[in-house]
Amino acid sequence: MTLKTTLKLTAAAASLAVLAGCASTSALEEVRMTAESAQADAAEARSIAVQAQNTANQAQRDAQAALQMSEQNRDEMNRMFSRSMQK
Repeated sequence: MTLKTTLKLTAAAASLAVLAGCASTSALEEVRMTAESAQADAAEARSIAVQAQNTANQAQRDAQAALQMSEQNRDEMNRMFSRSMQK
């Protein structure tokens, strides 16, 4: 169940409880449990997003290092070629 769906269900359950006027203890408990479940789902989603961001940041650093190494190799090859043409 997605966070958005869980939040919608929580809001609907809360609305029904309020509209009922004298909401029973079990209905309020159900709303509380649904809200806690939504909070847990949101925390898990945030954790996954942080992990994904960390992975993307590492990939960016690796790509930057590879680009730098490629540029250094190109420069060295150009110097070697220039030296061979001077002889």
